[in-house]
Amino acid sequence: MSNFAVHAGAYLHHVAFESEDPQRLAQFYAANMDMQVSEVSPDEFRCEGPLRHFVAIKGENKKLAYAGLACSNTEVLEGMRQRAIANGVPILPSVSPYFADGAFGVRDNDGHLICFGVARKPTISYRPAVEGIHAPTQHLTFATQDLAGFKEFYVDKLGFFLSDRVIHDNGDLATVFTTTNSEHHTIACFKSDRTGVDHHSYEAGTFDNIKKFCDRFAANGVLLTWGPGRHGPGNNLFVFYTDPDGNWIEISAELETIYDRDVIDWPQHPRTLNKWGNAILRS
Repeated sequence: MSNFAVHAGAYLHHVAFESEDPQRLAQFYAANMDMQVSEVSPDEFRCEGPLRHFVAIKGENKKLAYAGLACSNTEVLEGMRQRAIANGVPILPSVSPYFADGAFGVRDNDGHLICFGVARKPTISYRPAVEGIHAPTQHLTFATQDLAGFKEFYVDKLGFFLSDRVIHDNGDLATVFTTTNSEHHTIACFKSDRTGVDHHSYEAGTFDNIKKFCDRFAANGVLLTWGPGRHGPGNNLFVFYTDPDGNWIEISAELETIYDRDVIDWPQHPRTLNKWGNAILRS
């Protein structure tokens, strides 16, 4: 099992979603996720906050336009490119506005566009409190009808580290967690009867910061979709909200840090998904 991408230290820098009304979607993230919104064109809006970025693009609701994984330097980026080429993954142009020259894209087994690059602006781990609540863009979770294909693409071909699996009683895979750094998961996937995005997540670090976000959502009349709770895989605290297009947003804290440990297999059970209470099972 390769952990090439963990050594590469890539992290989820930004996500871009299509929307029938991208301005409305961007304004929702600006108001609730402590971001500033800028209009690139009537069809594209960019939201930026402390260590987090969200792009809304004119298109189909609840569809990922692209995601951007930032590498620590150009040598790491080239290593990721060569790994993909060696495993027969076609290299595509990057469409990300946040990456410097030399970035590239790939399409996964379900057709999602994932861009790899070096961020134009350096990422720093500390921001003064006056700049807003710390909560970097942290992970992206898909729904798929081909979970084995997801694992083959991200782990076997790109070299992501397989951290955890959730397995049905009959031995079938239910969920796969993969990472590109020392955090428990960067891109994960649920087995589902549909193909698309399940949710994307921001790592708030502490339960206190989660509460600050919850208060902000509540002040804007937005109610919780799910939580608070604690996941089994990753051990992270969580709350879920739903944006105007129906996309799920997770705000997380205390996500497990891993380095070189064996993959953990979990049973497909409500307590695996939420140690504290109700679970939303995908399969």
